[in-house]
Amino acid sequence: MKTHLECIPCLVRQALDAARMVSADPSVHERVMREVLRWISDMDLGSSPPVLAQRIHRRLREVTGVEDPYREAKDRQNRTALSLLPRYRTAIAAASDPLALAVQLAVAANLIDMGAKTGWNEADVPWELGRAAHKPVSGDLDALRAAVANAGHILYLTDNAGEIVFDRLLIEQLPRDRVTAAVRGAPAINDATREDARAAGLDELVEVIDNGSDAPGTLLRDCSPEFQRRFAEADLILAKGQGNYESLAGEPGNIFFLFRVKCPVTAAMTGRPVGTHVVVRSCAETAVSASGAGTVT
Repeated sequence: MKTHLECIPCLVRQALDAARMVSADPSVHERVMREVLRWISDMDLGSSPPVLAQRIHRRLREVTGVEDPYREAKDRQNRTALSLLPRYRTAIAAASDPLALAVQLAVAANLIDMGAKTGWNEADVPWELGRAAHKPVSGDLDALRAAVANAGHILYLTDNAGEIVFDRLLIEQLPRDRVTAAVRGAPAINDATREDARAAGLDELVEVIDNGSDAPGTLLRDCSPEFQRRFAEADLILAKGQGNYESLAGEPGNIFFLFRVKCPVTAAMTGRPVGTHVVVRSCAETAVSASGAGTVT
């Protein structure tokens, strides 16, 4: 059985980060870490990274008594991203290929991820995003463009707070009457929920639903029956973020994953180095795409 031991240090760091967000008391940090480490020792390490993270963060919320330890951080990330919205909307409007630039920006914004790194400083986001926005995206944009044109119903799976503002920029380039956006059903690290969708103004553009789950990914069997129905009926699914890729890569459906490769596990799955910005197609297409089908520039 394959295990995910390499994910444990990241999960432990996330637990400590969250404990520090809810309390300045070192004794609380110690209690949380002892509880989490004890609980990790009994976990099934063969579970996928989103499953492991879901269970760790559920336990963390139980120990701290705080429903959403990342709420203040998510609010700051949304405000920072919204302050950048006019600049990047103008850039997209002036681009020779607005859809390509919107894809590039949406993938670049996947760096707003408190699960992947600690010490997040929202003041660094404009500079980091500006640098990332110039990075090419590895993948087949023409296939994505054709899939969008032919889809009767598009389900857009969002990822993180802050990042969801840049999802809005991409959704503005899609046929909005055919798009439904989905967020998490409950707090999961700094992943976007309905509150973040409202802050980004996404509910003003398209229908917004939640998936009924608190996993930092899309674990279909853990999602609500309504979300499962929407997922099955969609002609095209655009899935943002590494967590959605880790949880949906083996699922059937016409899925395009848009994200930044952030760890060796996902690098091995995609065949791309850590740090690559990718558009990867699902199922049988994944093997072809992972070999390097082209570049979005």
